[in-house]
Parts: sequence; C-alpha cells; structure tokens
Amino acid sequence: MNSQRVLLTGVTGFLGSHTAIRLLEKGYQVTGTLRDMDRAAAIREVIARHTPHIHRLTFAQANLQDKTQWFELTKGIDFVQHVASPFPRELPGHEDDIIVPAREGVLNILTAAAANKVKRVVLTSSSAAVTHGKTPQQLGKVYTEADWSNVNNTKDLTPYFKSKAIAEKAAWDFIREDQSGLELVTVLPGAILGPVLEKDFGTSANIVIKMLDGSMPALPKIGFEIVDVRSAADALVLAMEIPEAAHNRYLASAGFLMMKDIAQILKKAYPGRKLPSREMPNFLVRLLAKFDATLAPILLDLGVKRQVDAAKARRELQWQPVSTQEAVLSCAKSIFETGIVK
Repeated sequence: MNSQRVLLTGVTGFLGSHTAIRLLEKGYQVTGTLRDMDRAAAIREVIARHTPHIHRLTFAQANLQDKTQWFELTKGIDFVQHVASPFPRELPGHEDDIIVPAREGVLNILTAAAANKVKRVVLTSSSAAVTHGKTPQQLGKVYTEADWSNVNNTKDLTPYFKSKAIAEKAAWDFIREDQSGLELVTVLPGAILGPVLEKDFGTSANIVIKMLDGSMPALPKIGFEIVDVRSAADALVLAMEIPEAAHNRYLASAGFLMMKDIAQILKKAYPGRKLPSREMPNFLVRLLAKFDATLAPILLDLGVKRQVDAAKARRELQWQPVSTQEAVLSCAKSIFETGIVK
C-alpha cells in the first residue's frame, strides 16, 4: 500500500481528472483541489467510474491566489501536481485577468511546498511556453526544451500562451533562489485530446466537437502538436516518480496534425457523418473571428507550423504516448458517449 500523498490542483479539469485516476491506480493518496466544493460530488462520481480506488481521493476547496490555503494544504504532502491553470474559451478582457492568477498561483504553491518540505512539484506548463513569441525567421524550426517563448513579442502571443510562459519562468526563478531542496519538474503538453469524462470537457476537445456537430463548415489551415490526455497524465506521473527528472522540462506530444488530418481521421471512422473537408482561406477565418470569439486564439497559427521534438520525455522518462490517431478517435467516441454531440 502506497502511503505517499499527492496534492493535485485542478482535479475537475480534463487533464486533472485523468491524472487523479492514474495516481489512484498507482496507489497514491490524493487530495484534489477545486474552486467550488459544489463540484466535488459530481467529479467523485466521474472518477469512480474509471478506478475502484476512489476511497483514496479527498477534496479541498482552494483559490490559486490565496497564500494561506496552500500553506495548510501542503502540510504532510510528498508531491504536488500543479495542473490547475486559468484557460478561457475566449480571449479575456485584459491579459492580466489570466496572467496574474497563473503566476501568483505557481509562486504561492512553490512557497508553501518549500516551507512544508514537499519533495517535488510537477508543474503542467504548455508547449506554448516554447513555440510562441517568435519572429517570422524563427518559425521554421522544430523546438525543444531549450527554447522559450518570447513574452515580449506580443504579435505572436495570446494572453493564455503568455501566462503559461510567465508562470513557468517564475517557477524556475523561484527554484534557483530556493534553499529548501524542493525539486521542480515541468511538463509541456501540446493540444490535449483523448477521452472526455463528462460534459465539462477540456478546451482542446472543441477541435473535434466542432467538426462532429456541424458547426465547422470548412477547416482553418492550422495544426497542433497533439497528445492524448491519458498519455499527458502518464507523463506527469513519470515526471513525479523518476529521480533523474528533477529540475528538467519535458515536452509532451505524440506528433503534429493539421485540422485537415484530424478531419480525415474522423471521416474514416464515421463515413456517414457530414464532416468538413475543404480548407478555408486565411482571410475568411480572420473575418469569421470578428463574429465568433472562440476563433480569436487560433489566428496566430494560421499558415504556421509550430512543431516540437518530444524525444527527451521518451528517452529520459521512458514515456510511450498513444498515437495521435488514437487521441482523435478516443476523443470522438467519448463525445458521443457523453452526449456532448448527438
């Protein structure tokens, strides 16, 4: 029986709930934080469908910006999985609405973890902390963990991407100054697909949902580094467990797919369903974004390939992600099963 205790932030989120399942399956005692305790019963029920070890899961209400809460919550904790992050479905009114809580949340958790002698914090960052804020000349390369997004190049950043880079940088700055012996590992997933567990789904799943529900008449010429949510959760747990991972960054992606590729995978699996097949001119996407706020965050990626090399995670963590095709198909299957799309 594993008596080690993990504090998991953002347990109700897409990646958070899958990470909770993975940790429970491995025998950890897990305390999942959420913003609203009214969600606890529902998320407990969802997680219980996927693991018999639900008795090892407890919940705590927490706000990223409340320092005192984190000091209490990290007492007696061995590891922290900091998965929670503000992720709006539309661009926020002001970038600080997302940047400030992301940065303060990371620093509050690290400060509390250091004070309470937590062994390791695993921070879920994003491949966007590596691939954005680029000049046109920098856009052709394949990025690695050695690269950082330039947060001052606002022409090539959304507030969310900027928040991920700023929060991760703040974490590494903290660790450089810290004398407690606290270890930090950051994991940087691409766009997360795979099975959604409930109707409160991850934002990336919108890519598949909009194709299946008929609300995407044509395909924007954009692509993403894709990772299945189960593989992303595996990467987080491996980053927590493997001693040599301490103080490393790990990109987590199974490969790059254009929207057109995703549509073709879905078309093969659901031949009777009307799916978009034509690509939309870039100017038209920009025009539509004036009327559909959910399109605004993708405008930066029109006609641009932002590719990463995730070989380090495979090599050092022995990480074996499922294929991009499986990530797309399992996402689609779960969307029908949960009734998100009829």
